[in-house]
Parts: sequence; structure tokens; C-alpha cells
Amino acid sequence: MGTAIRSKEKSFPSARAAKLVDLADYQEDSVVSRTIIDRKAGTVTFFAFDEGQGLSEHTAPYDALIYLLEGTAEIVISGKLALLKEGEMILIPARKPHLLRAVNKFKMILTMIRS
Repeated sequence: MGTAIRSKEKSFPSARAAKLVDLADYQEDSVVSRTIIDRKAGTVTFFAFDEGQGLSEHTAPYDALIYLLEGTAEIVISGKLALLKEGEMILIPARKPHLLRAVNKFKMILTMIRS
């Protein structure tokens, strides 16, 4: 797949209003991520996937909640395909293999709670 680009900012500043969808722009042939919250209890991360980009199959030790802000994504969890569209969310259970692919450009929020 393409390049992964991570924002240099550690976390999003508190007490500052912002539209989630505007946290980062799409980058050609890349996946852009920006950490919003990074605490011992969990993380909230913004992602922008260019069309055709994705994350290869992997597992995570915690449940992951994905909320799509715009676009369309294919998410495969334990071999089952889900087509996620703007405004929809999906829960990926801990330790289940999963992958993501951009059907077209999409932006999402990933929330992981470590417990």
C-alpha cells in the first residue's frame, strides 16, 4: 500500500473546538493519522485514507470502535466483509484479525479502550 503519515503533534489541544473531518487532509497514495487523545486508558486517533489505501490484516489486544466521518471503507473482520459508509460505525473485537481498504477516500475516528 502507500505511505503512512503520522502527525507530529502528540495529542489534540484541549478546550479547542474543531470539526473532526477537518483534522487532516488527504495525501496522495497515503494514510494520514493524527492522535487526538493518548492516555493509559486508551486512544482516539483520526485517520484519512486515500482511495485504494488501507491497513493490512492485523490484530489488536483491545476492542476497537471505528466511526466513519466521510467516504466508504471495506472492513474485513475474521473473514467477514462489512461495507462502512459515512456516519456508520463498527466494533472490532479484541484479537480478531481485521483489515481496512478505502473503496474511495475516507476519514475515520478509531477509539481503543485498554481494559
